[in-house]
Amino acid sequence: MTETPLHDLTIAELGRLIRARDLSPITLTEHLLARIEALNERLNAFNLVVADRAMREAEAAERQLQAGQRVGPLHGIPYGVKDIFDVGGLPTTAGSRTLGENIAERDCTVTRQLREAGMIVLGKTITVEFAKGIAGINHIQGTPHNPWHEAHHIPGGSSAGSAVAVAAGMAPMALGSDTGGSVRAPASFCGTVGLKTTVGRVSRHGVFPLSWTLDSVGPLTRSVEDAALVYQAMQGEDRGDDATVGVETHDVLPNLKVGVKGLRVGIPRDFFFDDVDPEVEKAIASCAAVFREFGAHVEEIAYPEALAAQAIRPSISSVEACVIHAERLRTMVDEMDHVVGPRMLEDLKRPAMDYADALRTMHALRREQLAGSLRDIDIMLTPTVPEAAPLVATFETTLEDYGILSKHFSDNTATGNVLGLCGLSVPCGMSTKGLPIGLMIYAKPFAEEVLLRAGYAYEQATEWGREHPDLSWAT
Repeated sequence: MTETPLHDLTIAELGRLIRARDLSPITLTEHLLARIEALNERLNAFNLVVADRAMREAEAAERQLQAGQRVGPLHGIPYGVKDIFDVGGLPTTAGSRTLGENIAERDCTVTRQLREAGMIVLGKTITVEFAKGIAGINHIQGTPHNPWHEAHHIPGGSSAGSAVAVAAGMAPMALGSDTGGSVRAPASFCGTVGLKTTVGRVSRHGVFPLSWTLDSVGPLTRSVEDAALVYQAMQGEDRGDDATVGVETHDVLPNLKVGVKGLRVGIPRDFFFDDVDPEVEKAIASCAAVFREFGAHVEEIAYPEALAAQAIRPSISSVEACVIHAERLRTMVDEMDHVVGPRMLEDLKRPAMDYADALRTMHALRREQLAGSLRDIDIMLTPTVPEAAPLVATFETTLEDYGILSKHFSDNTATGNVLGLCGLSVPCGMSTKGLPIGLMIYAKPFAEEVLLRAGYAYEQATEWGREHPDLSWAT
């Protein structure tokens, strides 16, 4: 057994111990449930913990090992589920009081796939209501507490509880969704890895939607290798999600550790570095130096499609959210979070012509970037978000200011959703206040193999991914 606490180990490390029979899934699950019990009152990552169910699943995983069954790398590994993913028999509240009695009849595709891979559900993690918000604010179930500081800083959203759970060692992985940065922003703010997959790679069937055009599914983990292992299990065609039909699976593991020598790396100075905190800009510059040192070709590039994409993003995601929530906005808006419902009411005023034109522009930009800005580029390096996590109180102002701040923090991430890119946020530094800084690596659509390879190489060359918050104040 390792001397490192179980809650600080990665999925890859835990899996090796389990398969070697040096660690029981029962022991691991008991340990994580005890850690959740000790920390969750202060950190508020989980809104539902299913301890009895988790222990039954752990016991079943242990019996399979005792029977000598061949198991995969995720077998016996517990995880958290963002509360927009259906898990059969559990409520899916999407962070809202309007869905309090919404009990899922069956697993969504992703949680079924992970169950079949041997993973164990610990519970549901708190999300921004209906996954609509980059800061992670939830006035109904409470805003999760960024574990890196005793003062209440934002966790990022909308996968807020998932990021806090992973960063605090309450789970080695938690599911997230990403429509405008909802995996990558909380990963950056909380110092974890966050993978935004290309729409079509991972099924969204049984995941409460925000935008059918832009929604994607991805894991928050402690390492890039862990993200690759989970992604490997989640990808695949599913008739429940038309976007996945005809998309072949691919194996990202064989080339994960081959390095970045020869990769063509672009730094898009325009747009992505606007209004960036100097600490963040310095950290990203040091990342570029790491890639150069290990043999990548790094150059600054023009990327005009980014600004054009940002201009049309609200006309897509906001309008589609209004369609999804039309009845709720007519009858239950007063029960919604006051930073979600009123904003959706404003979005109802967007003209249909703007939505149609935005979709046409989006498809044109996706084609143009492949023939133009990204033609000779494998990956891009940008800040995930423009600064480290601010205090929650920063967002508790007027609704107008909330919207301005939200746009500021989502510009870099949401652009990738519109342009169909896959993206990865990895820790790359710490602010003077001791809060994480994230590097965002972008790759072309369906190039997750290159994306994860680049992220793994950077992670292995630095120590940032091995940092853990001091949580003595939270117990």
